[in-house]
Amino acid sequence: MNINDDGISNDSKNRTFQSVLEVFSSRREVVKGGLTLAAGTFFASSALAAKGGKKGPNAPTGQNRQNGLINFTPVPVAEGSGPVPSISEDYQYQVIIPWGEALKSGIPSYEGETDRSALAYQEQQVGIGHDGMWFFPFRRSNSRGLLAINHEFGGNGHVLGKSLPTSIDDVRISQHAHGISVLELRRDDSGRWHLVKDSIYNRRVHGNTEVSFSGPVVGSEFIAGDSTPMGTLNNCANGYTPWGTYLTCEENFNGYFGASDGSWYPDSRQSRYGLSTSGFGYGWHLFDERFDLSRPANSLYRNEENRFGWVVEVDPFNPDAMPVKRTAMGRLKHEGATLVEGHGGRVVVYMGDDERFDYIYKFVSEGNWKAMRAQGMSPLDHGTLYAARFNDDGTGEWLELSMNNPAVAAHFTSDAEILTFTRIAADHAGATKMDRPEWISVAPNGDVYCTLTNNSRRTEADAANPLAPNADGHIIRWHDSERHTGLDFVWDIFIIAESTHAEGDERTFSDPDGLWVDPDGRVFIQTDGGQKKGLNNQMLVASMYDSGDNMDVRRLFTGVSGDEITGIAVTPDRRTMFINTQHPGNGNPDLTNFPAEQGSGRIPRDCTIVISRKDGGIIGS
Repeated sequence: MNINDDGISNDSKNRTFQSVLEVFSSRREVVKGGLTLAAGTFFASSALAAKGGKKGPNAPTGQNRQNGLINFTPVPVAEGSGPVPSISEDYQYQVIIPWGEALKSGIPSYEGETDRSALAYQEQQVGIGHDGMWFFPFRRSNSRGLLAINHEFGGNGHVLGKSLPTSIDDVRISQHAHGISVLELRRDDSGRWHLVKDSIYNRRVHGNTEVSFSGPVVGSEFIAGDSTPMGTLNNCANGYTPWGTYLTCEENFNGYFGASDGSWYPDSRQSRYGLSTSGFGYGWHLFDERFDLSRPANSLYRNEENRFGWVVEVDPFNPDAMPVKRTAMGRLKHEGATLVEGHGGRVVVYMGDDERFDYIYKFVSEGNWKAMRAQGMSPLDHGTLYAARFNDDGTGEWLELSMNNPAVAAHFTSDAEILTFTRIAADHAGATKMDRPEWISVAPNGDVYCTLTNNSRRTEADAANPLAPNADGHIIRWHDSERHTGLDFVWDIFIIAESTHAEGDERTFSDPDGLWVDPDGRVFIQTDGGQKKGLNNQMLVASMYDSGDNMDVRRLFTGVSGDEITGIAVTPDRRTMFINTQHPGNGNPDLTNFPAEQGSGRIPRDCTIVISRKDGGIIGS
């Protein structure tokens, strides 16, 4: 997510999640923190909690489990603000790979100086806008691996030191700050982590890296052009595959396009993606025809706007492998791509579309992923895409987005067209309009959790309904039939953020965004938005086995003024966790100089935070 994703492009008549919840709430007792499911059905996690059952699959033998899953001392509200981070007294942190650090010897690093001349080497430096990431260990190592990390966004003022680019060289610096980094990290004998400079694995994939396309849209008129496909942009959350590759997701790609002469005559469906003549003010279109919507119809770069908005697969262990945009998972503002193995060995990928009133999706491969790969087929190229509809009684259906669905086929001519304009297909299918679906994580019992960050623009609710307007967000969860591959599910609400805002409530948080449920059932919640009680954005830990107003939600970490806490990756033993601070101080050195020393005058830089327990225990315990 970033500060520019606050638009609304969905004017369909589909039901909002709010209206569903109103009816559901009238039929079932609503407890902030959990809802009883329809027809007397309960989530396995809720049943365990109600019976006082064990707190996780490793609870009887795991470290520090005598009082449950979560035993650390939380950061008090009073300590969670200001220009430097705070962490639980039971934990410690280290800063690594800030924006501008060089990947190779002999390349200068940018260290936050007002003189940005070192950024001429940005394509060989760590990018800006640290977001989703994953750690790929060497042979299950807990001290050496590759960190694949997204670089979501960075405004001109921050990156260039001016409001607009004044040359193509400025545009290139900005484009090279986006994308992803693949970085080799090692932990030394003292326990400190370091970037391994000159590693053969270190590389940048940025706005001008050559990429390829695969799947049903390849060869269609919708992405056709005479230029080589290049670049990945606005890389937000992520996923990873059982065959060892990284999935990076293109979210607010629309903001990089603009019209140099103010004129644009688009396919009318592009407005559903927020494309406009001005974009987010990057100004790339002033010097780079690729991003100029005023380009002639016969331009080399026709359809360039359709070449973004995809899930992109990257092989971190093969620096020569070209990134691949997997079109079978649809074109939208992908917040993430959480992959789980489902029934019959099929892969299932859950995805949120991060905009107010947009949808939750899943992709199911057509066959067993191992068998498909053995036949030279990508499981991510062959399968079916669905959008979610939530019903009033706590049930739901996955609606197929293909020519096989008459409600969709009546408006399209091919599956390639459906996948290029996925949002519109979901409109016609009748999916439920949600409050900014963001990160998704699958719990050890198969429940699927999704953060819904906020939606303050609802108008139909009254004061008695906590989700309209939904200023603070909530977390929903569901359970699919047939081990993730079925077309029906049951759902409930895990927690409503507003329920934590009472006077004196140390659990307080708003705007849930980043999310991870660990193998023991700890729910890590990261925030991005205006926190209550003067707090900076934060990371908290809850238990999937808790519910209700007394849910134990503990604050593990708080960031710095003006930042977002995002990105979660762990070593195999889960005793090291990597998270990020994105846009600290919103680039303003008067708010913070982090990670440089306070008072240094340095421009704050996105960076990765390495977290560990002082006693060496599992993170979150």
